[in-house]
Amino acid sequence: MLVQLTYASRTAGILGANDVKDILAASKRNNVLNGVTGALCLNNGIFLQQLEGDKTEVNALYHRILRDERHRDPAILDFSEITQRRFGSWSMGLLSSLEENRQVFQKYSGSRDFDPYGMSIASLRGFFGEIVDNVRWLG
Repeated sequence: MLVQLTYASRTAGILGANDVKDILAASKRNNVLNGVTGALCLNNGIFLQQLEGDKTEVNALYHRILRDERHRDPAILDFSEITQRRFGSWSMGLLSSLEENRQVFQKYSGSRDFDPYGMSIASLRGFFGEIVDNVRWLG
């Protein structure tokens, strides 16, 4: 069964540019092996990630994330069965809080600062739907 899981967590400390690059490289490498695709957003010390793939693989990946000391306050924000992947052509993309992306972060967030913990499922799905084609990705 193909599923999509969206979660948020707070960074446990300050992540430098090299830390973020390491996270992205490891995600790409491991996700290819496990058939997982997705997108990772990092803004104001908050990770927001959407993962897609086989239910067992996505579940196992989320449990590895829960054990990762770089994450605190993890929360599943959305989980659903899907018929097709949104991020099928890449194992992991990174959306950072670049100035040109700030508008899309604020468009879907209820507060001045990006806070996915307070976003509705419809807002989360709209956010990820828009960012696929309309923002600058790092990677």
